[in-house]
Amino acid sequence: MASREFLERLNGLGQKQLMLLALELQEQLERLAKQAPPVNQPIAIVGMSCRFPGSVTSPESYWRLLAAGVDAISEVPADRWDVAALYDPNPDAPGKIATRWGGFLERLADFDAEFFGITPREAANMDPQHRLVLEVAWEALEHAGHAPDGFERSRSGVFVGICSCDYFHLNAAGGPQTIDAYLASGSAMSMSSGRLSYLLGLQGPSLSVDTSCSSSLIAIHLACQSLRSGESNMALAGGVNVILAPETMMTLSRAHMMAADGRCKTFDSRANGFVRSEGCGMVVLKRLTDAQSAGDNILAVIRGNAANQDGRSSGITAPNGPSQEAVIRDALAVADLRPRISAMSRHMERALRLAIPSRSRRSAPRSARAARVMLRCSSAR
Repeated sequence: MASREFLERLNGLGQKQLMLLALELQEQLERLAKQAPPVNQPIAIVGMSCRFPGSVTSPESYWRLLAAGVDAISEVPADRWDVAALYDPNPDAPGKIATRWGGFLERLADFDAEFFGITPREAANMDPQHRLVLEVAWEALEHAGHAPDGFERSRSGVFVGICSCDYFHLNAAGGPQTIDAYLASGSAMSMSSGRLSYLLGLQGPSLSVDTSCSSSLIAIHLACQSLRSGESNMALAGGVNVILAPETMMTLSRAHMMAADGRCKTFDSRANGFVRSEGCGMVVLKRLTDAQSAGDNILAVIRGNAANQDGRSSGITAPNGPSQEAVIRDALAVADLRPRISAMSRHMERALRLAIPSRSRRSAPRSARAARVMLRCSSAR
């Protein structure tokens, strides 16, 4: 009924009135297009900063380390734990660690609490990971050419990948009498993002994400989704990890996951585990169109991202080839890209044996296809 009345009203309009109505509708459509960003809009990286082993304190020093081929892996520093007392090459030795190696940050205790308006007592109870996030996020905004204190009350989001809480356990080990008012706020993983939003007055979403080894990637994935939906207009995203206590290394040693020689050998038949490392990295993200309009220095563009879970595999820590193939295809679809084969590693298929349950050998060809898709994606970048 309503549509019939609308058509009758249109039939009663003259040519000039129809032209004016068409122009008005076009203007409204353009306004709506600006208000609702495209779902698959590319995301621009406009600033970054980092702290990594090897005295890396900026993107520039990180590049110099990579260009020079510097090996930043070292023995566990004495201020973490007594490596000589805890090391045992036998990964099954109880209470021992099967490696002496890792990637460690220098001067971890350094922190200018006064600069961030934090009292010395509160700063002493802050997890070093929280301190790093504040410092590196501030530097990332400066790297983007923005005044960090210029985003108060803005729709700016914070997304931090974090999965370690060693500092809390170290502080709590002193007994109930050592617990004060700052232990909870200084140790909760949610505060790694919440404190940054509080400090800068940001009113977008603020999330701390723990998905183990993929925490930083998922933080950036969520930041991109928030920007594309219009929930955020700018986002700080990244991750942090600090190794302060030996217990996690012990359990990983018992699981035979630690590389005894301190070297990751990806896609290599000699691969015998991985190497834990510390660091913090943050990027400043904007929708590409917004970054271009603002004249930002665009360092890189994220055209597609996706997330999923392996589901069932041969073990909870083992990958699932078909699931990994699916998420890569999803990311390529968001980016509207078609992968092309430019390289293939024979060790990829060897590594994917973990992803093939013994009861499902018939799935091997599909897992091999997953390996090829992964190589295509890494080559296309």
